[in-house]
Amino acid sequence: MTAMLDLFDVPVVPGLSYSADFLSHAEEADLIARIDGERLTPFKFQQWTGKRLTHSFGWSYDFERHSFAPTDPIPDWLQPVKARAARFAGLAPDDLVQALLIRYDPGAGIGWHKDRPVFEHVVGISLGNAAVLRLRCRSPAGFERAKAELVPRSIYHLSGEVRHHWEHSIAAMEVPRWSITFRSLSDRGPHRS
Repeated sequence: MTAMLDLFDVPVVPGLSYSADFLSHAEEADLIARIDGERLTPFKFQQWTGKRLTHSFGWSYDFERHSFAPTDPIPDWLQPVKARAARFAGLAPDDLVQALLIRYDPGAGIGWHKDRPVFEHVVGISLGNAAVLRLRCRSPAGFERAKAELVPRSIYHLSGEVRHHWEHSIAAMEVPRWSITFRSLSDRGPHRS
């Protein structure tokens, strides 16, 4: 099911690509178990603590200190899915330098935001239960809105217009969900040595 594509495979927002069956059921179960086995901690944004649990590899952004720094390398168990995600996005595997693991427990969502400008490409994998990726872009008449259903085992890629001009969010859900988000660095990101 490709809710964001019309009959002619045209994305509802330029720069948004999607595939429903990126992973098998067995791969999904393995990834969920591995995510749950990591040191997940509550997401913190300034003085606010979110209900979702996260862990970053490669690079980490600290929203309390407004700092961006290297962290533990992306583990071996994530390398094969990272390579497949890069291929889906038309990137080299080494371009994806950050991996963010998230577990959304019941009642957890993610508010309206754009990813930090230090990142360029955003490639997400949805696990466990379906969610709706909500999109909005400010216009003179208010907000233009779009949405895409993220079914379990699906992948999406945000680049270009949807990455830089649109915000995205996921409403709080009553069922658990997991995700893996890979990102590349932008020209504004720190240079790797």
